[in-house]
Amino acid sequence: MSISNGIFISFEGIDGCGKSTQVKLLMDAMNQTGQKTILVREPGGTTISEEIRDILLHRHLEDICDRTEALLMTGSRSQLTYEVIQPNLNAGINVIADRYTDSTLAYQGGGRKLNIDWLIKLNQFATYELEPHVTFFVDVLPAEASRRKSQERDRIERAGIDLQAKVRNAYLELVNQFHDRIVLIDGHESIEKIHGTILAELQRRHLFE
Repeated sequence: MSISNGIFISFEGIDGCGKSTQVKLLMDAMNQTGQKTILVREPGGTTISEEIRDILLHRHLEDICDRTEALLMTGSRSQLTYEVIQPNLNAGINVIADRYTDSTLAYQGGGRKLNIDWLIKLNQFATYELEPHVTFFVDVLPAEASRRKSQERDRIERAGIDLQAKVRNAYLELVNQFHDRIVLIDGHESIEKIHGTILAELQRRHLFE
């Protein structure tokens, strides 16, 4: 795929970390300054990807094996990248993703113990090697994230706090491995302070006016 003109930003974190609140705040802030920006979520975002989301999170709750889970996640991501993310970036429109490739490395790698190097290659194939300009990892302790969540939980959330702890540890390892791209954000801070920290980092990287 061709080189993009838009800015691509992703947000990561365990379930309940508060990233979905921050992606909406950032999208509004960027649009208000004239930087046309859209929001996408994973898994989902296209007709095909939303159908995969339903399979992954709400149907077949007990009988999806770990490798199938990884393939379905990256399949959904591939369709989203091809159909929505890359075309908008090519048109000069910024894209903010509520989860992207690092989710697979953290959940299916750290959480399900699949080989990280294999998952990296799978991600590269699925996304046409498209990477975000910057990724914000909103970090909270699993106990706090669980407290924030509503009673209604999807298939992965039902796996419990032990899985979330493994996923968080994997994210922290990714921060070290990809420190030029991934920015660690303290998710225990107030919503306003986190938003300000994110804007300041984007300004430092000359990605926000």
